[in-house]
Amino acid sequence: MSAVKLAGIRKSFGDNEIVKGVDLEIHTGEFLVMVGPSGCGKTTLLRLIAGLEQCDAGEISFDGQRVNEVPPRDRDVGMVFQSYALYPHLTVRENLAFGLMLRKLPPAEITTRVNEAAALLELSALLDRKPKALSGGQRQRVAMGRVIVRRPKLFLFDEPLSNLDTSLRVAMRGELARLHRRLGVTMLYVTHDQVEAMTLASRVAVFNEGVLQQLGPPLELYHRPANRFVATFLGSPSMNILPARRDGALLKGEGFTLPAPAEAAGELLVGLRPQELRIGAEGPFSGEIEAVERLGFDGFAFLKTAAGPLVARFEGLVEVGQTVRVQPLGDATHLFTPDGTKALRHPPAERKA
Repeated sequence: MSAVKLAGIRKSFGDNEIVKGVDLEIHTGEFLVMVGPSGCGKTTLLRLIAGLEQCDAGEISFDGQRVNEVPPRDRDVGMVFQSYALYPHLTVRENLAFGLMLRKLPPAEITTRVNEAAALLELSALLDRKPKALSGGQRQRVAMGRVIVRRPKLFLFDEPLSNLDTSLRVAMRGELARLHRRLGVTMLYVTHDQVEAMTLASRVAVFNEGVLQQLGPPLELYHRPANRFVATFLGSPSMNILPARRDGALLKGEGFTLPAPAEAAGELLVGLRPQELRIGAEGPFSGEIEAVERLGFDGFAFLKTAAGPLVARFEGLVEVGQTVRVQPLGDATHLFTPDGTKALRHPPAERKA
């Protein structure tokens, strides 16, 4: 347990302001994922929470108590990094016990905690192995185990799966979700991978250029992004964004027309997710297929159209070089201001099922 509150947090390195007045509350027992491109300030925020960096302005509190001046060792925080940082000459058992020995816990207590963590992480059969005899996923579980044995109130993860191959990343995402359910502790997780954010998080905090763009449950951010950045960052492939203008009952863009929702006025940006577009015999968009991403029977086609690049889903067979038409599935239109800083409209809620 540990509720965390950030109020007006700012941090600069030299003349470069990395974190720009962030307000954020992390609820007790939740799994909050901070996501954004490299350099957006998410890892800096994690280090500020851990006490590894000092903020220039603002207040950090744990369970209502200010911790700005509290040293890292007294914040009761456990961190798991991208690097496993295991001691190569020690066994798994010794790696798990090392921090507890430094804290001078009784030997019986150390043994109990190590065995409990090993059982939780399915490491019991590996306790006498050294790191070089472990797979990447097993090493990462040992790194998590070193934190678990300490029983901190707050777990901080800094891109812990970045060094793993694709299949191991998928497996470890499941491990982390299971671990959170079993421990019920507060977890704060940093990643640039929007798939990790969407699959792991109770809530997602999207950052860009040191500013919190939007905070909420994963599907809420996917269906109702606050601005163009969130809309294009969450979802794969990214949302199609096309300039258009309202003309009577229509939205008109270069080479296409769509029905105009009531919220449309003047110049704006139209957002259409690739999953909501289908290649067929009819549709308001026409273009040449430049590349295909096959997922089996279906997949995504990347088209060159008069409106600009467009990605749409297909079923069956399509070929590069083929000219096709693209049809939205019903009312799928998102609208944004011309500069993309604010959402004006999202498809109706009943489409979310």
